[in-house]
Amino acid sequence: MDKLVGNNGKAPGATRSRGLERAFDIMDALASARRPLRANEIATFLGAPRSSVYELTSLLLGRGILEDAGDGRLFLGEKLYLLGSAYAAVSGRGAAVEAALKRVVSETSETAQFCRLDGNRYYVGAMREGSRPFRISTTIGERVPLTWTASGRLLVDHLTADEILAFLDKGDFALPDETPIDRKRFLSEVEGARVAGHFTFDSALDSYTHCFAVPVRRQDGQTMATLCIVAPREDARRNHAAYLETLKGAAAALVPHFTDAV
Repeated sequence: MDKLVGNNGKAPGATRSRGLERAFDIMDALASARRPLRANEIATFLGAPRSSVYELTSLLLGRGILEDAGDGRLFLGEKLYLLGSAYAAVSGRGAAVEAALKRVVSETSETAQFCRLDGNRYYVGAMREGSRPFRISTTIGERVPLTWTASGRLLVDHLTADEILAFLDKGDFALPDETPIDRKRFLSEVEGARVAGHFTFDSALDSYTHCFAVPVRRQDGQTMATLCIVAPREDARRNHAAYLETLKGAAAALVPHFTDAV
């Protein structure tokens, strides 16, 4: 049983650290599930001792980090929203991202997205819908394999081929319908995106959109985020160069806000 204090001869600091890591794992599990879970479901999801999960969920409930959704089910609590609001109030990144997305939509009329990595998963952190009658939407914060996305080719372009394969999960090289994603082609596309400074392709997840992604890089060249356009394929073909020009201009304006990002 994991404790937040020393036991079994382990140093107290080490066991506290392990408990803290598992607490974050619990929050990540709930965020991934995107629905309330019982403590035993969380333990199964994490492959963790139930006793440890019950102890930590009780602690997190008491702190408002988790909330009781009824019937013994738990979900992320309002305290996390308050913490996020505090971050937004101090950090200028949120306002800068919103300004970039607004610029992209005003110049292209297409749906614009700001995307990042969480571990080895891609997620859309912010989005602004296009002004066209045709609507493209996505679930903010939902984490998916980066191999499914245009952004994914840029978010790992600082890694070697071997490092990329070690970074990804085996199951990432298949689409939701189990269509395989060719590893060599993916690695080649990563290299091409690094050289070109952008990546575009017909969406692997539907038959009617084309995705554009450009990097927001740190001073050392590592991509910390991407700005993206998701457009109907016909519009994308007709305005391909103009859309990339708009994205690159908006991304350049974001760079100062991510220079020190880790």
